[in-house]
Amino acid sequence: MANKEFFVYPAIFEKTQTGYSVFFPDLPGCFTVGNTLEEAHLMAREALGLHLWGFECDGDEIPEASSVDAIQKKQPGEVIGLVEVSLAAFRAKLDTRAVKKTLTIPYYLNQMAEKKKINFSQELQTALKNRLGIR
Repeated sequence: MANKEFFVYPAIFEKTQTGYSVFFPDLPGCFTVGNTLEEAHLMAREALGLHLWGFECDGDEIPEASSVDAIQKKQPGEVIGLVEVSLAAFRAKLDTRAVKKTLTIPYYLNQMAEKKKINFSQELQTALKNRLGIR
């Protein structure tokens, strides 16, 4: 599943005495809770993103998501929902290390940009994000 940026996984939401618990049948160890259903869904997105980012950082293959029809509920009252996440967004949020790059541009372009006090690093980041479709 290399180079995939957007993921959608089925999750099981279960009402508890204090709120909602959420787990992902395809991703053992990926679970969370929330006081409200809305908070549980937000926390599920966060848990999913962190879990998948962990796979990526460890160099492990990210498992395929099961279809909703293949998921078996274990308890009455459980509800299956889809949770989506963008790994590009998690990388931008969590991996803020800077990398120094040396590049070459035409002299005239450098002169014009310096006169306008353009921040070269910021311009390059913006251009790369646009080219890669990262918001």
